[in-house]
Amino acid sequence: MEIRTEQQLNPVADEVSAVTAVVRPILIGILYSLKADVVEEAGGREGLKLKMLSRLRRPGDGDTGICFEYAAHDAVSRGEASVSERVYDALALCNVPGEEVGSILFGAEKAGSQQLIDTAAALLTDESSLLSGSRGRPVKLKRHLAAASAAFRRKGQGSLLPHSISGLWRADLFLGCPDADRWVGTTVKINPGALQGDRGLRIGIVPANQGKSDKVVRDDKRNLVVCPLPYDGKFVETFYLAWEVVMAFLNADAKLPKDAELPRPAARTVARYLADRREFPVLDVVAALKSLAQPELLKTETSAAGIVISGGTSTQIETASVLAPEARLRTA
Repeated sequence: MEIRTEQQLNPVADEVSAVTAVVRPILIGILYSLKADVVEEAGGREGLKLKMLSRLRRPGDGDTGICFEYAAHDAVSRGEASVSERVYDALALCNVPGEEVGSILFGAEKAGSQQLIDTAAALLTDESSLLSGSRGRPVKLKRHLAAASAAFRRKGQGSLLPHSISGLWRADLFLGCPDADRWVGTTVKINPGALQGDRGLRIGIVPANQGKSDKVVRDDKRNLVVCPLPYDGKFVETFYLAWEVVMAFLNADAKLPKDAELPRPAARTVARYLADRREFPVLDVVAALKSLAQPELLKTETSAAGIVISGGTSTQIETASVLAPEARLRTA
């Protein structure tokens, strides 16, 4: 499994070049998420033409939600003050000690098997503790990962998780401090109304609603610390605009979408960049767009990640690459 991390280095300059910069890793992520055998039938990833992405990719209902999950990770990892302050406040309300911030992506169900993707092999130890918010000693997270994974596959039915963390299978990621070896289950929802608490979940990340407070608050009804992420005019908005461009382009059979699908001039300009290059290999297009993208906006790093298979009807690994954030030092 390959983990690609994206970190923003500088503020957004002009919209076209910023969107172009973010479109590049999205294209790479889509390319490397295609099933290996299908790509091989089409001639392999190195020579796969951009127009073929629209024909080989199978969209899923949760694509936008997954996009927001990665966008939220990215916003945290690049340390933007407006985002970092809220995340730090959320961890503080969960009584998570430590100075470093780490994250673990939990889950990507493919072909009936649950894969646990660990962003750093050494991130968890046998003593890594999950702070569930219930009374008693914290449970050891590592020993319950397989049970949480299996429970996710069965939507919680017949869960072997301890009662205090029986809802851990709903977690999208774990946030914590590696130096203190303390973690909390986190759920990420693009629709704040769909936010749901459960035993073992402590933080809920959602986008802030326009005109409403983005303050980190305790939600006693859901038993969650709700952490709204502001993104109007910020990098997350750019991420979504880039995602919109790529999806509209692919849905238009890798051609320039209609004006109604991409009404913003900047989005149409970037879509035209792609449409003009539909006959070229994806990797060549990504390389060509580098000169048109905002320089020094993103820093991409690639690393290997371990995978734990825990049940399911198939052990075939369908996902070869995941776009993810990297851990960042926590500042006072």
